[in-house]
Amino acid sequence: MPKYSIIVPIYNRPDEMAELLDSLTFQTYKDFEILIVEDNSPMKSDQVVKNYAGKLDVHYFFIPGTDRSYRRNYGMQQAMGDYFILFDSDCVIPPRYLEAVDFALRENPADCFGGPDNADDSFSDMQKAVNYSMTSFFTTGGIRGGTKQMEKFNPRSFNMGISRKVFEVTGGFRSMIGEDIDFSLRVREARMETKLYRDAFVYHKRRVTISKFYGQTNTFGKARIVLAKAHPGSLKVVHLLPVAFVLGHLLLMVVAIVWTPLWLLLIVLYILLLFLDSWKKNSSLKIALLSVVAAYTQLFGYGLGFLEEVVKGKSSNKIKEQETLYK
Repeated sequence: MPKYSIIVPIYNRPDEMAELLDSLTFQTYKDFEILIVEDNSPMKSDQVVKNYAGKLDVHYFFIPGTDRSYRRNYGMQQAMGDYFILFDSDCVIPPRYLEAVDFALRENPADCFGGPDNADDSFSDMQKAVNYSMTSFFTTGGIRGGTKQMEKFNPRSFNMGISRKVFEVTGGFRSMIGEDIDFSLRVREARMETKLYRDAFVYHKRRVTISKFYGQTNTFGKARIVLAKAHPGSLKVVHLLPVAFVLGHLLLMVVAIVWTPLWLLLIVLYILLLFLDSWKKNSSLKIALLSVVAAYTQLFGYGLGFLEEVVKGKSSNKIKEQETLYK
C-alpha cells in the first residue's frame, strides 16, 4: 500500500499531463501512486498516461460528464494511500516535494496541508508575471508564495494534501465555485487542523492570457461572496482589499478630474512599486511591465467579480442546488 496517493483531475490537457507525470518520475521519495481522472475531453490523456505506466504507479479513470469536484472525490475513493495529495494538471512538481511533505508531516503533523506556488526559470515571461501577481506581498500579501505563515491557512487544490480521515469526515469537495476554500473551511469546522508547509512548493505553470486571467480572478471574487454565505464569519477585511482597490481608483480619478490631477500620483507610485519589486525579483524589465498588467488584471477582476456577486447574487443562488456532497 503506498503512503501517498496523488490525484489529478484533468480535461483536454494532454501536454500538461505529460509534463506533470515527467516531473513525478524524478521524486526522491518513491512511496506513492498517481490517479488521473479525466472528463469527456476532446484531447484525451489516456495515451500519455500509458507512456508512463512502466515508470510510475499510475492509474487512469475516464468519467464523462463530471466536474472537478466529482473527479477529485472519485480519485480519492479509489486511492490506496494514507494521505491524498491534489494537484492541478498545470503544475510541475520539484524532485524533493514528497520528501518535504513526508518530513513536515512527521515534524509538524496536520490533517490538511498545502504549499506555495513558485515560478520555474523555464516559465514564459507572462507566466512569471502572473506568478508574481498571485504571490506578491503587494497584491495578495504574499500568502500564496509562502512568505507569510497564516494562523488559519486555507490550502488550495492546486497543491493540497489531506489525510484519509479528512475525506471520510467531510465527504470531499462540493460542486461550487471556490470549492477548495469551501473544503478547507469545512475541515476546520470539523475541528481538524490545516497547515502551510513552505518547503512543499510546486511550480504552477498557469497557461493563461490576460483575458483568461481576468476571467479566473473575476470568478475568485464571486466565490468569496458564495463562501461568506456558506460559512458565516469567513469573510475577513483582507478579502475586501481588491474591492477597496477598485473603488479607490475610481475615486482618485473623479477627484483628479474635479480637483487636481496630483491625486493620480498615488496610482503612479503604486504602479512604480509593483514594477520595481518585480524587476528586483525577476531581473527583467519586460516581466516587470507584464507584472503591472497582471496585478491590475487580478485586482480589478477580483474586485469587480465581488461587487457583481453582491449586486446580482447569481452564483450564490446556485449553491442551494449544489449542497449535496459527491459520494
